[in-house]
Amino acid sequence: MTPPPPASGPAPHPDLTDLPGFTSQRVAVDDGVWLDVAVGGSGTPVVLLHGFPQTRLMWRHVAADLAATGHTVICPDLRGYGASDKPAETGPEVYAKRTMARDIVRLAAALGHDRFALAGHDRGALVAFRAALDHPEAVTRVALLDILPTLDMWDSLHGTSAAVGFHLYLLAQPPGLPEQLLAGSPDAFFGHFLDIWTQDRAALPPEVRAAYLSASAAAIPSISADYRATAGIDVTHDTADRDAGNTLSTPVTVLQQDWGAALGYDAEALWRAWAPDLRHRTVTCGHFMAEEEPGMVAEEIRALLKR
Repeated sequence: MTPPPPASGPAPHPDLTDLPGFTSQRVAVDDGVWLDVAVGGSGTPVVLLHGFPQTRLMWRHVAADLAATGHTVICPDLRGYGASDKPAETGPEVYAKRTMARDIVRLAAALGHDRFALAGHDRGALVAFRAALDHPEAVTRVALLDILPTLDMWDSLHGTSAAVGFHLYLLAQPPGLPEQLLAGSPDAFFGHFLDIWTQDRAALPPEVRAAYLSASAAAIPSISADYRATAGIDVTHDTADRDAGNTLSTPVTVLQQDWGAALGYDAEALWRAWAPDLRHRTVTCGHFMAEEEPGMVAEEIRALLKR
């Protein structure tokens, strides 16, 4: 595989130039794969990775806060999401978290940052977790919002309680089936999660919700491929690291809802097995905490950068 060319490329999609005060551009990170990214502020670099079913727009409040307080903030749409490229799923590695993590390291390097802090939510947190494992020379700090590591997530889902994660199983099915089902009513499917995972509906105003629904409906094959990877090749990669005793060598902050109380696990203990230098905080807001409690999330990231 040849190295990606320097950052440059076509003008960003105007309807996704979404972070006021930030500039948008497209950056090549792989053969034929460009990420759409918004950059703002100056100072210590922090990369923010969005989750499902969202785009970088989810970081609009946190990004502005960090950019105003001495940080260069880099907000890409992940491979397969938003305005970034959506390569065909020609093999399991295309949407492996290892591949998506490499995208982010290459993106930061192309923007002039060989070392950077990383925060991820949901799917973006899985990418951040893998980036910190694979690239400790590049990732200085990592904040992970409302996930468990892949292996622990699958182990925690059992019996009827696993119904809360039905989408994990649906999207893991072979290519074609989930894509066809989701295409039949994408707004109902993606909107379901925007609704049930939100405590404060005002945090997702109509125009933001509409942007997420539109972006997700346009990315059904790549979103499905991302989830298939989490039920396949990502498990293989994480198992190899666990068997080898590999852990996150950077300071780690984890913010998450108290899913352990409902599903019967100790979230902090699970995380500490992977992250010896851990701050774990259970929050009371909904899943979309960067939009429901952006001040808290920004403050936790700033505190992490001081550790």
